Formats: sequence, C-alpha cells, structure tokens
Amino acid sequence: MSSNPSIVRYLNPWKARREEREQRIAELRTRDGDACRRCRRPIRFDLPVGHDQGPRIEDVVTLAVGAPRTIGNQCLCHGRCNGVGADHTSEVQERRRRSNEADLFARSRRQA
Repeated sequence: MSSNPSIVRYLNPWKARREEREQRIAELRTRDGDACRRCRRPIRFDLPVGHDQGPRIEDVVTLAVGAPRTIGNQCLCHGRCNGVGADHTSEVQERRRRSNEADLFARSRRQA
C-alpha cells in the first residue's frame, strides 16, 4: 500500500511543512555553509525552532517586490538577525567593522 503525497499533506499538514522546511534548510546549508548571511557568525542547527540563534530562512529580495519563492532567492540567517532593519543595529555594524579591520590587518601581514 503506497501513500499518496497529497493525502499525507492533507492528513498531516504540519509534518509536511516541517519536512519541507528541514529540506530547504539542508539545501541552503549545503549551498551557503553554516554561517549567518547577515552577521557571519555560525548558526546552531541543534536548537528548537524559533530560538534566536537557530536558523531562519530569509528572502533576499522580498516577495512584496514580486520575487519568486525559490532557493536562489533565499538564504539562512539567525532568528535574531532576521528582523527588518537588523543590519542597521549598532551591534551588527560594530561586529562588521571589527571583522573588516581584522581582514585588512591579516591581508597586510600576509603581503609583508
């Protein structure tokens, strides 16, 4: 007896959505790695759904603009970094500034 996927989706939609989300996260993780797209810190995949340091799927171009919901238009980021305007918080800007300075310093040491 084989189960029809559409019947399974109808009988247990939460499980189907959860499996789709896990599959999408696995695809994005193999494509982009384990770091947050915004703050570049590692994402913890062992945490429960909804945790601040856990993975969230974010659209690169918002769907309101008319972008399709495809794997090419999505990325992984922390739950805390996913908010609107999260890139403009002082913490994220300071972390990026320090990271850029460290990269510049490392490059100048390699060249010398």
